[in-house]
Amino acid sequence: MKNLNYIFLFTCTLVFFSCKKDVIESEPLQNLKEDNVFDPTDSIGFYTEQYLNGIYANIPVGYNRISSNYLDAGSDDAIASALNTTVERFTRSTLTSNNNPDDAYAKNYAGIRSANILLANMDKINLIASNAANKGYWKAEARFLRSLLYFELIKRYGGVPLIGDKVFNYTDDMNIARNTYDECVNYIVTECDAIIPDLRTDPIDNTNLGRATKGAAMALKAKALLYAASPLFNVNNDLDKWKAAYTAAEDITKIATGKFALETSYINAFTSRTSREIIFAQQQANNNTVEYANAPVGYIANNTTSQGQTSPTEELVRAFEMANGKSIDDNTSGYIASNPYAGRDPRFYLTIFHNGMTWLGRPVETFDGGKDRPGGVARQTRTGYYARKFLGNNPSGSTYATVTHNFPIFRYAEVLLNFAEAKNEFSGPAEDVFAAVESIRRRAGLSPFAIARTKTKDELREVIRHERRVEMAFEEQRFWDIRRWKIAEQVLNKPLTGIRITKNATTGALTYTRENVITAVFTAPKMYLYPLPYSEVVKSDKLIQNTGW
Repeated sequence: MKNLNYIFLFTCTLVFFSCKKDVIESEPLQNLKEDNVFDPTDSIGFYTEQYLNGIYANIPVGYNRISSNYLDAGSDDAIASALNTTVERFTRSTLTSNNNPDDAYAKNYAGIRSANILLANMDKINLIASNAANKGYWKAEARFLRSLLYFELIKRYGGVPLIGDKVFNYTDDMNIARNTYDECVNYIVTECDAIIPDLRTDPIDNTNLGRATKGAAMALKAKALLYAASPLFNVNNDLDKWKAAYTAAEDITKIATGKFALETSYINAFTSRTSREIIFAQQQANNNTVEYANAPVGYIANNTTSQGQTSPTEELVRAFEMANGKSIDDNTSGYIASNPYAGRDPRFYLTIFHNGMTWLGRPVETFDGGKDRPGGVARQTRTGYYARKFLGNNPSGSTYATVTHNFPIFRYAEVLLNFAEAKNEFSGPAEDVFAAVESIRRRAGLSPFAIARTKTKDELREVIRHERRVEMAFEEQRFWDIRRWKIAEQVLNKPLTGIRITKNATTGALTYTRENVITAVFTAPKMYLYPLPYSEVVKSDKLIQNTGW
């Protein structure tokens, strides 16, 4: 079976030129009649598999997907380098039901409909004996993808209509009420439990890389339960929800041996297609588009200027501790304000481009007038930093090599953090909670990495949240975390800052000054959930809009 490495080079309207039927040769597959795709004479299920691959194209793509920026540029971790980009609608509370740069409502329901069509027609195909097992795999994968798309909906909008297996026709009554958030979570969890036995085992073989596995369904279940237990959706702090969340994450750790593990090297989790840390990822062919989109603007490779689209904030930079595991605000940490980037958490250097860092054979220059902050009206860093995460290792040379850029949907480090967060909220500090977080700090290279066992539940909560922020920067976690924790109104209703670096023309000495870049505005409670699209609300009097919209 062909793996998914190259499937996401195409959309679900891909034309398959090797098809046997003339109609399929000349028309996008998902536009065809069901009888053409789910053909009883297609004994290897070629067309059915390609249809399933089209559903995979609906999963989140990550990277620079919001006005050429990371979604994190709508949080307190970054801002757009260009002025007046649509991602700023999140940090300025100017979102509307007609203008949402991350509106996923129609797209996700289109994917859900495609999954339902596949499930309704799978039994029409008659696979040869050597391919017979694929029918069960494909059904389970379609149900997994449908559940993932529902999760992507509910984390944005709250409860949404659950349509089950129904495939609607244009003549059907579409005036459908929203299910509650808890009903949607229960649906996702029930679906995951049902399909786990039918999905491929982990680690998946190389010919099927990118397909959903048992571990992927377990990770989706654990994450859905974690969100359901969080303050935004668990207003009465029902401890049973936290218990369900930590148990689901713990179940993954119990089967991890030989399947999942933290990479020895942090960067390998993002640049290795077969990393055991990645449980499920959006697959792409090797490329260098992430490098060109995000490297500092003064670098030219292959006659192409890097774009430097996203500017990390000083808030994120300061979240990275020193290599000794101490906060830079700790007077005993060894932090020196006049040399602020020395001796930091090793993950810092793999996440943030900072002044003086070596890239393509020269130091990054983000001081005023430097090659990567030249001034003027051209797009460039607004904070003194650029986003380094996910890029290949290019300290020397003159070009960007094509490398693996498979955006992680679920990875094992997150499972450990999910477990630690949920169990701490359920029962307070425990040795396995400390061990889970310390394993990530140890891998990062912090020395010492240990967390004081005197931490209270509240103190350990802050340690876990901090670790999640720095470990998972730019992975579309912080944006949702500050919402589910209900702290967005605290961290966003204030200026977001950067660093202004001036260089003495005579001595070359650098001066670092923290400065306000934008004043973020988060209007609570309405900004905690997206508005349902106006185009959908006007179609149905049962589709009640979210609070404040």
